[in-house]
Amino acid sequence: MSGEDQVVTKKLNFLMLKKLVIIAVVMFGFGYALIPIYKQICEITGINILTPKDISADAVVNSQVDKSRLITIEFDANTQGPWRFRPTVSSLQVHPGEMAQVVYEVVNKQSYKMDAQAIPSYAPQQAGTFFKKMECFCFQQQTLEANEARQMPVSFFIDPALPKDVKTITLSYTFFEVGLKPTASKTGS
Repeated sequence: MSGEDQVVTKKLNFLMLKKLVIIAVVMFGFGYALIPIYKQICEITGINILTPKDISADAVVNSQVDKSRLITIEFDANTQGPWRFRPTVSSLQVHPGEMAQVVYEVVNKQSYKMDAQAIPSYAPQQAGTFFKKMECFCFQQQTLEANEARQMPVSFFIDPALPKDVKTITLSYTFFEVGLKPTASKTGS
């Protein structure tokens, strides 16, 4: 290879390196922006919406209990991180309009404090509009101290307008850490 070819090759390699660095920076920026983008998409579409409350207390006072039907509510928990997260019961049977409560347990197995968020999902998907939560740990981020265990309630009722062909609803939460992890110097406290 002549000296001129080497210079051209070095220029092409440098140009490729610049392109790859720009792509890496753009990918990092996009990954960093995904959380607020996800929240905005969820708010716009109404999927996994994180709101202060699903329903007001006044709406519950006026609901009618449909004693002619029983709905099985199955509870599920998914985690993304080093902690334990699970419902205390796997299922409940409730009448539409009847208030019910389930408790989820979470244990932070880490040696540092963490902030986490639970995102609900429902199966069948259309059941989510009939699943009315009065109290839920999913309404806000949870801060758990190092090695802390906590029981978190979900108070809810099923809207009596739920289609009659729906006999089972699965409420599933994905619990994941939000924010940055502390540096090694902070874990000793």
